[in-house]
Amino acid sequence: MAEMNEKSYSRLERRRTVGASLISILIGLVTGSLLILIVGLTTKNIGLSGAWEGIRLVFGGLFSTGRDMATGVLTFGFNPNTFGNMLFRSTPLILTGLAVAVAFRTGLFNIGAPGQYLMGICVALLISLSIPSSQVSPVIIWFLAFLGGMLAGGLWGAISGALKAFLNINEVIACIMTNWIAANLVTLIFSGSNLRNLTENTKSAYIYKTSVNNVATAKLGLDKIFSDSQVNGGILIAILLAILISVLLNRTVFGFELRATGSNRYAARYAGIVDKRSIVLSMVIAGAMAGAAGALYGLSGNTEFYWSTYQSLPGVGFNGIPVALLASNSPIAVIFTGMFMAMLDISGQQLKNLTGYNEYLTNIIISVIVYLSAFSLVIRNFLVKHDDGVSRALSSLGNSLRGNKRKGAGK
Repeated sequence: MAEMNEKSYSRLERRRTVGASLISILIGLVTGSLLILIVGLTTKNIGLSGAWEGIRLVFGGLFSTGRDMATGVLTFGFNPNTFGNMLFRSTPLILTGLAVAVAFRTGLFNIGAPGQYLMGICVALLISLSIPSSQVSPVIIWFLAFLGGMLAGGLWGAISGALKAFLNINEVIACIMTNWIAANLVTLIFSGSNLRNLTENTKSAYIYKTSVNNVATAKLGLDKIFSDSQVNGGILIAILLAILISVLLNRTVFGFELRATGSNRYAARYAGIVDKRSIVLSMVIAGAMAGAAGALYGLSGNTEFYWSTYQSLPGVGFNGIPVALLASNSPIAVIFTGMFMAMLDISGQQLKNLTGYNEYLTNIIISVIVYLSAFSLVIRNFLVKHDDGVSRALSSLGNSLRGNKRKGAGK
């Protein structure tokens, strides 16, 4: 009976969590739609009809196939190009989302995903472009580069974890410092390397694509389904890693130790769990996920890495934070929230290409969603009160019916 109650409570909590995320998304989309309507009505070359098109693209930009050549009307359907590009863009978002979610589940705020991402892409590019594919199989080079990127990200995350575990230095401060150290370190490494693209005068600040060395992530047939897109097997790797992380956290003793340490470090230590080891290893795992994101991006074969990273940190590392927040730090939910964020990015492009709107309107929508996801606890509390009200009403109704039956039996 206790087990059934525990399962029922767990299902109820999951339902409330999902409900809070969906409400955040809905409010964000509605807010964005109102903004699009206001901009449309106050702009002469857009008007009400253009505003309606903008709203349709925000909700269904992923399915947009352009405009009819004869009538100029927006058309919708399965667009393999946008679907494939959405999957390609969601790959690093899923993995950096996992990097943040794993740390959150163990009581840590991993804001160091950008630095871990940079170290991952740096090592992956160094390995993939330094080993001659004429002597070593490109498949072997790819595996070495991918594993090297994950290892580099994991070791970079371990620095912040060790500072937290042994010196009690706040992980946020440690992560911020390691982010900028990584940015300048990567710049130093690539600025003096022979991997810079010097064959194209306009690309001297970029590293060669890995396709130069015939090393690229396999398409695995996805290019036939999503033709004319950047999609490759990286999305399948990201999904697999999310599943493995979910199993690790929820189905293993090691995962329980990590979560216990996150809930109460000192209580975990009293129970015999080595809390310092758990903190360091959780940041290693988190860093490895961000490193994998960087490695897959660099190894896609069709991307160019801008080595002058000291100018700014990669936004994809920070974008993992809203992905994890919206997923309530669930590794499986991160898959869907990562895809949702990538879908909004695609919608922004469609908004720019097919209407008179600026694509950054979708960034406002994302900002609203992120802001609300940070207040998901408030929304969940509202749902709790709502559930309690419904439960009381049903209970009163049941008592009333049972009382009527007793009266009828007495007569």
